[in-house]
Amino acid sequence: MSSWLVFDYGQVISLPQPPDEMAAMARLAELPLDTFSEGYWRHRDVYDSGCPTERYWSLVVGRPLAASDQLVSDLVAADVASWSHLNPSTLDLLDELAAAGHRLALLSNAPEAIATAIDAAPWAAGFTHRLFSCRLALAKPDPAIFHELLRQLAAPPDQVTFVDDRPENVRAAAEAGLTALRYPEVPSPTRR
Repeated sequence: MSSWLVFDYGQVISLPQPPDEMAAMARLAELPLDTFSEGYWRHRDVYDSGCPTERYWSLVVGRPLAASDQLVSDLVAADVASWSHLNPSTLDLLDELAAAGHRLALLSNAPEAIATAIDAAPWAAGFTHRLFSCRLALAKPDPAIFHELLRQLAAPPDQVTFVDDRPENVRAAAEAGLTALRYPEVPSPTRR
């Protein structure tokens, strides 16, 4: 058994973003949904790696925005809300794992606003370590993020199991020597 179980957040602990909430962000930005979505995802890795908030949203909307612009605040709030719908099945699994004595950690590609919201969430208290790409200036699937994870856990790779929904992240974790599982293929401690 691994010493550590490490979970991703987006689409593992959280549910996928609701399409209507992405559409609402596009309306806030006064952009067609396709245009907004393209910019949102094209620049997301940079944002998740610590790019300043106003710079990211400027890139998404295609015009300069200041940190003090109301549009930035509104888009950040809508973005955080869109990623805040939790997966009850995963929360139940995390409760089971914690009750069974497993040590839990979180490793997520996330901007600071989402990292802050996760840190403040009651369910996150069960994670001994919460590591976010924005604070590490590294993002999955960069192998360096897995080396940093192992350093912070003070664990060898064969003592860490990593769970993520994205195949490229699972592959990178496996290449770093971790046991890597693609969500939702995670066994429950009560199911044998």
